[in-house]
Amino acid sequence: MSRAGRLALLIVAASTLAAGAGYYFGNLRQVAPPPIEAVPTANAAARLLSLTLPDLEGKPQALSQWKGKVLVVNFWATWCPPCKEEMPEFSRLNKEFSPNGVQFVGISIDTAEKVLAFSKETPVSYPLLISNLDSLDLASDLGNRAKGLPFTIILRPDGSPQQVKLGKFATPDLEKAIRSASQPH
Repeated sequence: MSRAGRLALLIVAASTLAAGAGYYFGNLRQVAPPPIEAVPTANAAARLLSLTLPDLEGKPQALSQWKGKVLVVNFWATWCPPCKEEMPEFSRLNKEFSPNGVQFVGISIDTAEKVLAFSKETPVSYPLLISNLDSLDLASDLGNRAKGLPFTIILRPDGSPQQVKLGKFATPDLEKAIRSASQPH
């Protein structure tokens, strides 16, 4: 191969390498930082505790009646499979922890009729309250930016947030959060 041929081949190879490198580095996607843990807005827990919602009998129930306890509030719906899956475990934990000042409360975004039918099939040991889709706005302020279900918030006895969880709560994690919320901070 002549000197001119080698030089032409070298130029083509260098150009190809440069073009490939430009394409590769130009198309790299920035790695997004991990999402910041959802944190309730400043007054969201107080707004939650100020709610009064009807129970399954239509009687108004103020969430403030449980202030002074560790309060585990679960937003759920009858059409949400993971919501229904975690409720029997929530019921068991409510019975186990209630003597120690812990109260579970379910806030459903369903109709009272659907929740009543569900509760006959799957009895729970804690109050089920009825709300509507507007409660998802409050859930968003509590840290549920996706407005998904199930969503659980644990409040300390003083009403301050201990932990929020979007999705099904694993029992060991929930037990740990309840114990932690029970400790003075």
